[in-house]
Amino acid sequence: MNFAGKKVLVLGAGVSGRAVSKILRQQGAGVLLSDAKETAAFNCDFSELTSCGVELALGRQDQALLTGVDYVVLSPGVSIYSPLVEQAKQQGLLVLSEIEVAYQLCPAPIIAITGTNGKTTTTTLIGEILKAAGRDAVVGGNIGLALSQEVQKATTSSMVVAEISSFQLEAVVDFRPHIAVILNLTPDHLDRHRTMANYQAAKENIFRNQNESDYLILNYDDPIVRDMAARAAAQIFYFSRLTELPEGIFVRDGVITVNWRGVMQEICQTDEIKIKGAHNVENALAACAAAFISGVDNHTMARVLKEFPGVEHRIELVAEINGVSYYNDSKATNPESAIKALESFPGHILLIAGGRDKNTDLTEFMRLVKERVDHLILIGEAAERFAAAAAAHDITQVHRAESLAAAVELADKLARPPQVVLLSPACASYDMFNNYEERGRVFKALVNQLRK
Repeated sequence: MNFAGKKVLVLGAGVSGRAVSKILRQQGAGVLLSDAKETAAFNCDFSELTSCGVELALGRQDQALLTGVDYVVLSPGVSIYSPLVEQAKQQGLLVLSEIEVAYQLCPAPIIAITGTNGKTTTTTLIGEILKAAGRDAVVGGNIGLALSQEVQKATTSSMVVAEISSFQLEAVVDFRPHIAVILNLTPDHLDRHRTMANYQAAKENIFRNQNESDYLILNYDDPIVRDMAARAAAQIFYFSRLTELPEGIFVRDGVITVNWRGVMQEICQTDEIKIKGAHNVENALAACAAAFISGVDNHTMARVLKEFPGVEHRIELVAEINGVSYYNDSKATNPESAIKALESFPGHILLIAGGRDKNTDLTEFMRLVKERVDHLILIGEAAERFAAAAAAHDITQVHRAESLAAAVELADKLARPPQVVLLSPACASYDMFNNYEERGRVFKALVNQLRK
């Protein structure tokens, strides 16, 4: 796809939108960057973009923006269901996601990882394994900088490892990773996708353009994900924590084992993996599957699994204060992810939860809260619904806090060894913070202040 001489409308002036606008301009496109928010709403300087010829249309998004446009490029925060995108499609304009632009400009094969939970850990882990094996691994996507920016660092000898969200997959056209990984699928972002079927369809776009020379790594233990093989043209490589597979990667007698096309090898014992939790065993299996397909030896994989400390905001140990450990799991933006965090501890948890409510089902989450949580501290817009769900499950030790600071202060008063304090909100952060990263860093700062 050639962007030179084309007029491109980029919708969404966040990090990805700004990055792709600059890159498209460098490719010789005429670029108009638009956002419904006014300039004052952004904590950034647009002068670098305007100096290289990017036009700005901030504070308005109307049909007139589509005049003379060849392509419409969407930032992840812009839905394909937005009125202007619908109008663009009606006019026959090609609508692309930012990762589609990245794919078109990428000189290297791509390993793409998606799923409801575990994407960041698995993506980071694959990158670390490839780097330990001496590969030139470029990591990006829904983690860190925009993928269209990161692929500028890649060469034909590189491997690009990309975390891909359902938002980014909504408007792909030719996007075709050589290795695609789908970790799991549970209800999430239904406020955006409207139905579970739409959400699943977006996720399945990751393998839509693959062929028999490509690989699709699927979670055998997730029935929805396992059945995606029926719609895929790629070679299927299953991973399983629960079942010894005739072919794929699995756990046998506590050991991560690969059996693929006549090659049988052991990597390491699951209890040697440094990061906590059964879900991280699954992430490790998926990462090793991608690394195995990429030709990495089992000794390198084992070494990284034993040393990898995990990613920020995912069951991250912040501090131990007066015998109580504090964990930052701000990345748990849905109940399923919070469940995985709760399962990582035997009990005696003081849980801080709540935030922007996604209105997902809380039944399994509250069942586990009743089993393992000593005190539930609720914050944010979701507090009322979470409190009602807790009452329905006969959970009595429920507290409200007006802020995260108040929640940490209350947890400090209540917690005694061997209890742990866990921030695992099961909600988005946007009611109180700009993103889950800010929420996690504020939590860590508050915890560290307790030491003083």
